[in-house]
Amino acid sequence: MQLKDIARVIRSKNAGPRTTTLDIIFSNLDDFDKARESGALNVSAMSVLYGVDATKVKVIEYPLGCAIKVVIPRRLTAGDPGDRDVYGAQQHRRLLGIELKVQT
Repeated sequence: MQLKDIARVIRSKNAGPRTTTLDIIFSNLDDFDKARESGALNVSAMSVLYGVDATKVKVIEYPLGCAIKVVIPRRLTAGDPGDRDVYGAQQHRRLLGIELKVQT
């Protein structure tokens, strides 16, 4: 099962000029738990997926909101020469195909 199959919302946006936030929102607690327990959205996995230092990645779980927020550093400050996504709105694409190994 892929993340895009159970997440209701997968989006990215600026979290300031030097960080991007990735929001993953689920319709229910069962889907949230499946994603969380799969281990596919932990700090180490996000570090590898986005090619950033694991010590600069934050994964924040919101069980009451059935959501997971991932905060990653930007390679370039928003708006600097070479920045191709000033708003951070295109960074969630890598999350869509993440395989969730769900225990049955």
